Amino acid sequence: MAVRHSASTAPLTACPPDHSLRDSLATVNAAQSLMALRFGAPPASEVTGDIRSWHECEDVLADQGVLDRWHDEQRAWLHGEYGEAPDRTAAGSIKSWYLQVPATLGALLFHYERRVPSLRAEDLLFHVASAGKPKPDVVALRNEAFACLPDDPAADAPEATVVESDDALAALLRARYVAHAARFVATYRPPVRFGRHALWGAATDALDVALWKAGKQGDNEGAGIADAALVLPDRIEPFTSASTLHTTLDDGEPHWTRRKESCCFHYLLDNGKGPCATCPRRSPPLQHR
Repeated sequence: MAVRHSASTAPLTACPPDHSLRDSLATVNAAQSLMALRFGAPPASEVTGDIRSWHECEDVLADQGVLDRWHDEQRAWLHGEYGEAPDRTAAGSIKSWYLQVPATLGALLFHYERRVPSLRAEDLLFHVASAGKPKPDVVALRNEAFACLPDDPAADAPEATVVESDDALAALLRARYVAHAARFVATYRPPVRFGRHALWGAATDALDVALWKAGKQGDNEGAGIADAALVLPDRIEPFTSASTLHTTLDDGEPHWTRRKESCCFHYLLDNGKGPCATCPRRSPPLQHR
């Protein structure tokens, strides 16, 4: 992959010090461990052309071959860990992992900074972990523009687009994420068939979980749950549900959980234990308002 270095990776001068999107990414990166964040394309020395390297989202969505090689790498890892590697399990991982890239970036900046960055495929890159599961461990953004609220310290900067409320910012995050996810849904052709509902279920899961975990990572689970309800208040097409976060009792103590909208097919490796308790194959749909 030839990583393109655009003008947007040049030093920023318009935003006040410590208030640029580059600074936001550094702040959020230090506050959480869901996925490492960075600004700008990686140096050419970090791009090897292997699956376990850097990938531009635009290139991945333009070339099914990259997704095929990623699927093969996951099958190899599964076989090494479990002695078997069902195509459905490997493909279930890839669909979830790819969608986590725009979902996690968008959720983290929304939660910590109340900013929504560009989530266009041409503006995002991700790195596949060099060891262990071949899942994304770093996401890079190379567009300095962002949307924010009127009280943002850089609201007057030319990079900023100001929206009037949390609801409007949540709607923008939802729309930008959908635009990226729609391209993946249209592109992904694994060796096993996933219907449109399964793929959009995975997209719903990725965003809902990312918002929840953003709050949980910051020791404010309630805020993450509130963010998820704000961004996914109802079943808004093409999402398959509203946020499915809800409380349940565990040894008499309430805790938060969620019903998954898509299956990871990991149960195929679990010696007949069956799908997990939150899988849509087992638990009935929640009644959403």
